[in-house]
Amino acid sequence: MLASSLVLFALLCAGVFLKVPYSEMSPGPTVNTLGESHGEPVLNISGHKTYPTTGHLNMTTVRVTGADYDMNLLEAVYGWIADDNIVVPHENLYPDGKTDKESTQENAEEFSQSQESAKVAALKQLGIPVSARVVVASVVKGSPSEGKLHAGDVLKEVDGTPVTAPGDVAKLVTKHKPGEPVEFTIVPAAAAAEAEKANREPTATTKVTVTAGKAQDDGHAVVGIRAGTDHTFPFPIDIKLADVGGPSAGLMFALGIVDKLTPEDLTGGKFIAGTGTIDDTGKVGPIGGIQMKTIGARQAGAEYFLTPAENCASAAAQVPDGLTLVKVSTIDDATKALQKISKGDTAGLPRCTKS
Repeated sequence: MLASSLVLFALLCAGVFLKVPYSEMSPGPTVNTLGESHGEPVLNISGHKTYPTTGHLNMTTVRVTGADYDMNLLEAVYGWIADDNIVVPHENLYPDGKTDKESTQENAEEFSQSQESAKVAALKQLGIPVSARVVVASVVKGSPSEGKLHAGDVLKEVDGTPVTAPGDVAKLVTKHKPGEPVEFTIVPAAAAAEAEKANREPTATTKVTVTAGKAQDDGHAVVGIRAGTDHTFPFPIDIKLADVGGPSAGLMFALGIVDKLTPEDLTGGKFIAGTGTIDDTGKVGPIGGIQMKTIGARQAGAEYFLTPAENCASAAAQVPDGLTLVKVSTIDDATKALQKISKGDTAGLPRCTKS
């Protein structure tokens, strides 16, 4: 008995002190995009008529262990046998050795972009015009553009040629050879931000010349910026939700905006949750941790779960009792599904299957 006890004690010690390269995912909180979070409305729309809403359009989250967390063997074994969490290789969640700080920053940027795309997709779904402009999304540290161009600068022209899409910038820059000057016509970020607050298009321009550098891979001309798209909205739409990151709430934010701007009650008082990235065109993209999100949604009370088409098979492999998985590929799919759910016409809903 003494020998057995010592062996058991040794195994327990090994389980506690032996570190394994795994991370854990578990269901996180859900938030109703039609309601409040920490006493403030998640969606605050002003300058345009809004309508009362009922029911729930909950975005869902996943809790994950941090990039710097060292899981021990006992925790991994518990995670493998538990029903409401998943243990996955650490590199699946934190590729390229990202630190907690780097991961948090990346998630914050993705969350911000998802809010922007949700607004654009929602207004386009409602037929409300949204103006777009090409901007400097980021500037590479130590590049020729550092100190000359800044994130948020609106890019109007390159060498006198108008740019209408982010891809135009790279095409025009690569016409040069390294060492040649590239002239940008821009609206500085500060002026653009001021115009955006006033809900008008920025107009005052200035010219900036950057000497092209040389790309390390094939030697083509580069200036060290990443171009992106920014928008001017016809009225203010504020999305406030703390302690959440990543792009996966985009679809539910967009649907919340559509519901608030639509006379028709899209939910009909039903409890609907969901997930999915969304782009400016309204296309819904896949996300990670889908099974954790369906569990969290059902625990919160959801009866229907809007599921990105590419996540359907994985989600359908383990569906919580009482939850209907609704397959969506676009915001239009999701809006039509909500209309059917609100009317109780659920027989024709596109549902997720295992194959």
